[in-house]
Amino acid sequence: MRQSVTRRTIALFPLRSVLFPGSLLRLKVFEARYLDLVGRCLRENDSFGVVCLESGDEVRRNKGPTEFARSGTVALIEDVDAAGTNLLHVRCRGSTRFEIEGAARQQPDGLWMAEVSLLEDDAPAAPAPELLATVQALQQVIASLRAQQGSAPFAEPHRLDDAGWVANRWCEILPISQAAKFRLMELPDPIVRLQLVDDYLRSKGVVGTG
Repeated sequence: MRQSVTRRTIALFPLRSVLFPGSLLRLKVFEARYLDLVGRCLRENDSFGVVCLESGDEVRRNKGPTEFARSGTVALIEDVDAAGTNLLHVRCRGSTRFEIEGAARQQPDGLWMAEVSLLEDDAPAAPAPELLATVQALQQVIASLRAQQGSAPFAEPHRLDDAGWVANRWCEILPISQAAKFRLMELPDPIVRLQLVDDYLRSKGVVGTG
């Protein structure tokens, strides 16, 4: 991945999904360790890291080891709604990617902590002319989903002139494996990421090959 910007210690939230920078993430939080984490983040204006769960359960059941990827994405809390006793609906947005340094450690309450290196964000880059059909296809998807849902499907502003943003939004919705999404998230070059998305869409006939 790209060059490290800085190091910090953060709490980790392992999930069976991949969080991309700029993505919206909605969580239903009910475990004590994560309720405490959300409360601390709100009090201290802090964030946490989402990592892709490779084995084990999202909910703590003490059934076998928990293993997760060595890189992930920082999640910034945008909104919290108390849905009942010990139940929070939390809306987050993906921010900076990171890599875990050394071994993550688990606290007595089950919360994972790790020292991480924060990585440089994608540099703004215009999509190449040969990729504009994929950009236009995403624009059509946004319009269709907005009509169906009554709201924008992605966090605004929509940056259709930025290759990394377009690639990440496609990666959110493509019907590909978790492992494939993770590999795309890790790619340091947004142009390459968008090119791979374009190749996939053309192979499925979503974007014309002419």
